[in-house]
Amino acid sequence: MAKTLKITLVKSPIGCQPKQRKTVEALGLRKLHHTVELVDSPATRGAIKKVSHLLKVEEV
Repeated sequence: MAKTLKITLVKSPIGCQPKQRKTVEALGLRKLHHTVELVDSPATRGAIKKVSHLLKVEEV
């Protein structure tokens, strides 16, 4: 079974660059403290790395 990642938006993307805001949206995060569970893949890890300063990531 594939690992999953629990991703929570802990900081607002308001002051960030538009590209970073779109990355947060692409991860499925809408509001502050919103949490999603995604499959651990290289694409997901890359997106997390780009906006890691806004997120809290836990392995499930």
